[in-house]
Amino acid sequence: MKRFVILLSFMIVSAASYAQKKFNGTFSNGYKGAKISFELSKDGKTIENLTFTGYWRCGSSTEQITAGPEKSIPVKGGKVQAIIVDPENGGSSAFRFEIDGIIKGNAAQGTFRMSITGLSCDTYKLNWTASSK
Repeated sequence: MKRFVILLSFMIVSAASYAQKKFNGTFSNGYKGAKISFELSKDGKTIENLTFTGYWRCGSSTEQITAGPEKSIPVKGGKVQAIIVDPENGGSSAFRFEIDGIIKGNAAQGTFRMSITGLSCDTYKLNWTASSK
């Protein structure tokens, strides 16, 4: 029984050390209450499930939106710098996501912008910080 408990403990620790890191963060500018979240792959080389939840300007009005690119985003040496158009051939009605940042351990910070040029929708450049447990 003791051997089983030790083995089970080892498996839990091993699984935790190889799991993706989930980051949750906020913005220091823009509309109050906006949030950003993403998952850093276990090898630290990609961001997946980037999601922005907040407000943006569309024409002359303010709208609440939750959105993010479907593609993963490359991370090199803890640095993120990408522009993703979704869908790629969507033209002026495609979402454009721009993210720059640095990820160190359980802390991350950078800038984010999301827009649709043809619809005059834009978050403008937002400064974010995020952490992972």
